[in-house]
Amino acid sequence: MAAQILKPQDLEQISRVTLSDYQQRAVDFWEGTKDHDVSQNYRALLEALPPKASYDLLDFGCGPGRDLIYFKSLGHRALGLEGSPAFCRMAREKSGCEVLEQDFMRLNLPPESFDGIFANASLFHVPSQELPRVLRELASSLRPHGILFTSNPRGNEEGWQGTRYCNFMELETYENFLKGAGLEVVHHYYRPTGKPRQEQPWLAVVAKKRRD
Repeated sequence: MAAQILKPQDLEQISRVTLSDYQQRAVDFWEGTKDHDVSQNYRALLEALPPKASYDLLDFGCGPGRDLIYFKSLGHRALGLEGSPAFCRMAREKSGCEVLEQDFMRLNLPPESFDGIFANASLFHVPSQELPRVLRELASSLRPHGILFTSNPRGNEEGWQGTRYCNFMELETYENFLKGAGLEVVHHYYRPTGKPRQEQPWLAVVAKKRRD
């Protein structure tokens, strides 16, 4: 994990350079990910929610809109959030959903507005220094007993991976961050399913907002 203290200019660079990487290859990213099977992750979020005809869901880091399309097809009220302008445009066009253009480290979310948050392959771009605050902001936007689903690469390293800043964590470390934000782990699993642990680079976690 990164030991140095990141200054405001460092955080600005992390956001700018990481978002630029996605911005420059937005179309290729859509083509490369639109058919990925993340049905296990969809189920993990939706099955953790209390029975209800439809949910208010935030797709945090919605990219070009694949998951928004899915949630909308089920009748849920899905709202996207993205930092890349190109992804925002694509997600709005492809899904017909509202998409907020917000930097992950400069969030402005309405309190207690979502039943669930789907953060698939997105939160790992938030530096560990800023993660407690970002998780608290996400938890604040959840309704009582709301669910946060996250899927991130696992590991014990943080820093630049090419032109993207990445923060890889194992379960114990990540669980401590979640607890500090008022979120309790319900269950977790590793992806892709059916592989030996060393061939499962993704950690998926379902966490519930605690009622203090």
